[in-house]
Amino acid sequence: MARVNRQAVGVFDSGLGGLTVFKALARLMPEESLIYFGDTAHVPYGSKSPGAIARFSSTIAIFLAKRGIKLLVVACNTSSAWALPAIRKAVKIPVIGVIEPGARAAVRVSRGGRIGIIGTEATVKSGAYVKAIKTIKKGARTESAACPLFVPLVEEGWWNGGIVDAVTRKYLAPLKRARVDTLILGCTHYPYLKPVLARVMGPRVRLIDSAEEIARKTYGVLSELGLRAPRGRRGRREFYASDAPERFKRLARRMLGPGVTRVHAHPFD
Repeated sequence: MARVNRQAVGVFDSGLGGLTVFKALARLMPEESLIYFGDTAHVPYGSKSPGAIARFSSTIAIFLAKRGIKLLVVACNTSSAWALPAIRKAVKIPVIGVIEPGARAAVRVSRGGRIGIIGTEATVKSGAYVKAIKTIKKGARTESAACPLFVPLVEEGWWNGGIVDAVTRKYLAPLKRARVDTLILGCTHYPYLKPVLARVMGPRVRLIDSAEEIARKTYGVLSELGLRAPRGRRGRREFYASDAPERFKRLARRMLGPGVTRVHAHPFD
């Protein structure tokens, strides 16, 4: 069992966004080893077909499984919405998606049951968040908005400024008109934009960054399955990118700090 416990937790996303989840996992469970894969060659996933999303996601899951991970966190809302069945078919390890934890957090903190959802075009089209919210709280009212420019802006390192502010106001206008009291950041890239999102929505609207919820969910699953790493040591950190690893490293260091010393290139078709 000790050998199994020392295996890493795998995390993947279409690009940088899943690093918000990676950071939450590392903070909650510093003893766990973490392997991150950013599919920078195919970002953004939100404009891709469901078939392509499932294919990219399954390929990454298989790669990480071959690295010996004990659990996979799909830190991508679009993959969680469209590809979880394909991923679970491709690998024989526990797989955690991001949508259910985020929906539960939103229902828990919403004061009036008016929940907004922002995400990629594919995530919004899937209706996955609406379905999850209605399953948890039948009387909840939801309003969704696709925000396709947010992921490219984050991947470029444009996290604030006039352009970001203008785009945000345009995208969030329907949610403000709907008077939502809670807003799910339905893409792991979006927490990078949290200051401008909070400013545009106003102080009365709670923003749901599901990274912390996912970290707690992962902790619970590892504990339940007896797969927790021994305490008292810091786990290793590995990073892979399917394209432009040096650029990924530069932006990852902006998010995680100087501990990101190397990003391995692992391209795939």
